[in-house]
Amino acid sequence: MVQLSDIHSLTDFLRNHKEHIGRLKKGGRPEVLTVNGKAALVVQDARSYQKLLDAIDHKESVEGILRGLDDVMAGKTRPAAKLIEDMRKQSKSSLTRRR
Repeated sequence: MVQLSDIHSLTDFLRNHKEHIGRLKKGGRPEVLTVNGKAALVVQDARSYQKLLDAIDHKESVEGILRGLDDVMAGKTRPAAKLIEDMRKQSKSSLTRRR
């Protein structure tokens, strides 16, 4: 959640960039930069940004696993041995068509 202390004008950021960068690195909280009083940009230190990307990646992985488990429970899967057998048949079939 954005706090009032995290909102600054772009002009202030440009004039006092060293202080802003120090605050970003120390606190790890992003800053919202405004142009003409409206939110225009969000700036964040690299470590916090990477942490955010990692969290999104983890969430997407968990969601994928849950979808897979739902498919198993709904009977929408087939044994790996059957899949391999079907792939071999398909491969042999496409090889004979090419000759």
